[in-house]
Amino acid sequence: QMQLVESGGGLVQAGGSLRLSCAASGRTFSRYAMGWFRQAPGKEREFVAAISWSGRSTYYSDSVKGRFTISRDNAKNTVYLQMNSLKPEDTAVYYCAAEFKAGNAPGSDMATEYNYWGQGTQVTVSS
Repeated sequence: QMQLVESGGGLVQAGGSLRLSCAASGRTFSRYAMGWFRQAPGKEREFVAAISWSGRSTYYSDSVKGRFTISRDNAKNTVYLQMNSLKPEDTAVYYCAAEFKAGNAPGSDMATEYNYWGQGTQVTVSS
């Protein structure tokens, strides 16, 4: 089993920034591609960003491209999501997830491909 614990969520004004962290334990973190997803009230969970095990490959949804940056530190077993220029429509619970994946491709944009999930952290952007 892998445990994932997100942190860094909170309330921020539109245009502001937040940095989410996801700390992993229990498995070899560097064998997993990682992803961030989010779910707003009444909506389905949606893909936000993903990164390969090495950190060299990343992938973003169109809605966050250019504003969010995913990164990881394998020495600290942690993946990050830097969120800039936040908008009210970014309000959601943000989840990190781990996908066991060979090669250097980033994690999938499909939630069903992931093996482990965190409990989520709330991000609220006020207008």
